[in-house]
Amino acid sequence: MSDEIRNRVDESGLVSLDLGDLFPHSALVTFDLHDYLWEGLILREKPFRESLKSLQESDFRGRTVALFCSSEAVIPDWAWMLVTSQLTQLHALVWIGNTEEVKSQILIANIEAMDPAPFTDARIVIKGCSEAGGPHALGHVIRKLQPVARSIMYGEPCSTVPIYKQPKA
Repeated sequence: MSDEIRNRVDESGLVSLDLGDLFPHSALVTFDLHDYLWEGLILREKPFRESLKSLQESDFRGRTVALFCSSEAVIPDWAWMLVTSQLTQLHALVWIGNTEEVKSQILIANIEAMDPAPFTDARIVIKGCSEAGGPHALGHVIRKLQPVARSIMYGEPCSTVPIYKQPKA
């Protein structure tokens, strides 16, 4: 009997994918349109435009902004466009939605931008204990990798749930 300790998970050839590695880790700046409503109900165009002029580039340059409205007020479509335009001029990257929605959108965009080539003919385990995921992201990663993968599993390399296995030719 050998005294050597073997890591059979490493020897299995599994490729582990942690969606947390694709997750946006930088802090998001929030921009709540509720703060610009007159009496908490109505967006008045002229005062709104004036208030946007006071935004400082130093607060937004190179930052990711989650643009949303926390109240039930009806926000006209042009307001979303106007804020996005103004923040873009201040060198911000604007996403529509609250913080969690924007993080999910960015994660999905990062999945879509991912190069599937390193996963060609691989036995992939999508980590179950990741800080990122959720049904939308997991659906996107399956659509992205299934066409190239030999198999896809979910969980941890020591305990997985089979998701997909390439049919034998």
